[in-house]
Amino acid sequence: MSFKLSKYSKNSTNPFLEDAIEKIQGNVAKKYKNASNTGEKAILKAIDHNGELLGHTTFVRQIEVDEEQFTKIYLSQFSHFWGLGKQAIKVFGYVMTKLQPKQDMFMFIMSEAMEHSGYKGESSIFIGLGDLVENKIIARGPTDSIYYINPMVAFNGSRVTFAKTYVKKRMKNKGIDPNQTSLMGLLDQERPELKENQEFNEKA
Repeated sequence: MSFKLSKYSKNSTNPFLEDAIEKIQGNVAKKYKNASNTGEKAILKAIDHNGELLGHTTFVRQIEVDEEQFTKIYLSQFSHFWGLGKQAIKVFGYVMTKLQPKQDMFMFIMSEAMEHSGYKGESSIFIGLGDLVENKIIARGPTDSIYYINPMVAFNGSRVTFAKTYVKKRMKNKGIDPNQTSLMGLLDQERPELKENQEFNEKA
């Protein structure tokens, strides 16, 4: 079954983004890494009253990683591809070549897509695009040459870094210092009724 691209509305922002950011933040795992190249001055040593070395510290650095950051297509979302037609598969192959690091938007050039897919006519490309939009893999952008990728399905780079950058940018646009305000603080400002309910429950 083919889906006509024109029936889908254009978007000024990525329609997948808000939900994706929430899921990405929930998918962050904290891992710990030994600082194997720590300089001598940074090592804390325990010495007894006779000057004998009793032991020394091992510094551990906490790092945040996206459990799926080393793949381009995320297996947990692979069901999005099950119903795709051959046109969509070929067009998606082209889309993968257009994804830029840490970007959720990409430029779609018809002549390039036709050359990459091997199709001689634009109709097959439009069928593929409609199929990809219907299955929420991509979304139309503000113009015919701009599209958004669903970062939960495919992404070029670390989604954790992307999510943090997006949240900080949103804070800055709201006049909030990202170094002084937590995400929960941002949510309090966006949803003040939540804070009021919390204060009421504490007094009760």
